[in-house]
Amino acid sequence: MDSVQYPQILEDPLRNRGTAFTEEQRRVLGLDGLLPPAIETLEQQVTRAYEVFRRRRTPLDKYVNLRSLRDTNAVLYYRLLVDHLEEVLPIVYTPTVGLACQNFHRIFRRPRGLTLSYPQKDRLRELLRNRREREVDVIVVTDGERILGLGDQGAGGLGIPIGKLALYTAIGGLNPARTLPIVLDVGTNNRERIDDPGYLGWRHERVTGPEYDAFVEAFVCAVEEELPGALVQWEDFASHNARPILDRYRDRLCTFNDDIQGTAAVALAALIGGAKASGVPLTEQRVAILGAGSAAMGVADEIRQAMIDDGLSAADAQQRFWVVDVDGLLTEDRTDLSPAQRVYARPGGELQGAGLLDVVRAVRPTTLIGLSTARGAFTEEVVREMAAHTERPIVFPLSNPTARAEAEPQDLVRWTDGRVLMATGSPFAPVEHAGRTIPVTQSNNVYVFPAVGLGVVAAQAARVTDRMMRAAARSVGAHSPALTDPHGPLLPPIGELREMTTHVALAVAVAAVQDGVAPHRDEADLRERIARARWEPVYDG
Repeated sequence: MDSVQYPQILEDPLRNRGTAFTEEQRRVLGLDGLLPPAIETLEQQVTRAYEVFRRRRTPLDKYVNLRSLRDTNAVLYYRLLVDHLEEVLPIVYTPTVGLACQNFHRIFRRPRGLTLSYPQKDRLRELLRNRREREVDVIVVTDGERILGLGDQGAGGLGIPIGKLALYTAIGGLNPARTLPIVLDVGTNNRERIDDPGYLGWRHERVTGPEYDAFVEAFVCAVEEELPGALVQWEDFASHNARPILDRYRDRLCTFNDDIQGTAAVALAALIGGAKASGVPLTEQRVAILGAGSAAMGVADEIRQAMIDDGLSAADAQQRFWVVDVDGLLTEDRTDLSPAQRVYARPGGELQGAGLLDVVRAVRPTTLIGLSTARGAFTEEVVREMAAHTERPIVFPLSNPTARAEAEPQDLVRWTDGRVLMATGSPFAPVEHAGRTIPVTQSNNVYVFPAVGLGVVAAQAARVTDRMMRAAARSVGAHSPALTDPHGPLLPPIGELREMTTHVALAVAVAAVQDGVAPHRDEADLRERIARARWEPVYDG
């Protein structure tokens, strides 16, 4: 135990042990009388903390309770998360984290991470130096413009990086002292936030255009100067910024966009299990996608490339997708398409202006994916039409939070007479049907991003490549219970995530070496480095 005296050690969540300080430690550190005399084990502390957590009445109350615990004793906090992962995951992250972002100014207690505000644009390197974490392996950054399906939350979007990094540690085993959440506070177009007297961010309309691009560039330069080599994860940026930022910096930083690449990798992993259970190989799937934002295009790109890897030509793989947005099917004669969307544009005379139901009737898709944030868009008519021509329809309503889901699982089960193979963006309870319990797979990015972080750190990767993300997807998909049980869930249980993450991180690390973005090491060496890189929530000494 370092010779840090009270009050510093009791106020440092990374050093504080609370009632677990031993008699000797209390005497040396001058803590006698400042703590109750009882000396507890970490296990006893977890039991007590968990009881307090369970007594909180609402999800937001439980979120605040866990945040307070993290601000007090990090080891205890992460141990509670590890021991009760399935129960606390919806509190720490989706769907409750969205509510926490909306109420960020109301529940703010202690600073966490960094808020980089536009008026300080000329001081970003100085602000980065003010961070509490000196050595940083992973940064998660947002600008708060597109928080889940809730829209612009401004500076309150910091709740998303905080939640993501909690899972990097609880699941991926990354040292919390080496992670840094950041929000780029460039204003907000949410009048409710600006007009709220309690709002904590910069009260200004959102900066756009060249000024916005220059601010992001200044941030990247500051990271390059202060934290070279850190993995930067972009999170919850609006579609018009997400893809350009990724394309601009992916060959300059060790970076990825979780909404584009993480969402895509998990969707592919779930589809691998779904394709096996349905009896329709991946290369023969007909994929209809509702939504054409950056996340939807990322999912399409990932699945298309996987089809190519499995033997289809690029042209044939491209023809297996039909993408529908608010204006109908993407077609070549539309003038409003981005380059990423134009890849999937159908010939001009094909179903011009067609909506989702028209596409389902004409195409008879085997897979239907929703990333539209349009609640209930997968209507009974749409799903029944699909199910009439597909023995085991694969349906993924992936929009978050729960209130934005394209369909409710119980409806999908009822409309398909229990034949549906489904994965949702938010957690849902199992569905009872015809005397059996049907689990609802959550296509949660947590299956991928903690493993990517662990693999990058262990392999000392300088970049995150597409091959690394597909390796993660394939590895997760290889653990799908549906591969051996056609009625099993499409992804492994949340309780198995920590163990599975080690295997997925290895696949990521191997791919990094193959792509030449990490030092050459054999698989055994990488496996050993992954084991050494994992931080465990235990008290040292």
